[in-house]
Amino acid sequence: MRSIAKLFTHGRSQAVRLPKEFRFAGKEVRISRIGDRVILEPVGELGPMPWDQIDRLGDTPFMPGGRD
Repeated sequence: MRSIAKLFTHGRSQAVRLPKEFRFAGKEVRISRIGDRVILEPVGELGPMPWDQIDRLGDTPFMPGGRD
């Protein structure tokens, strides 16, 4: 699902006005940056996201012998 959200300034912070279908329950979200993307996740509701598990693997090649 994709949509466009509005950015605005609140004091010295930038904020995002989320469309109704993207709202979170509660008062906090976890925020992380992966490359040029910013990821928002519910706090305490879900287990670790896949990139957390991938980061734990370090630099181990996924397919050390190649595709063949």
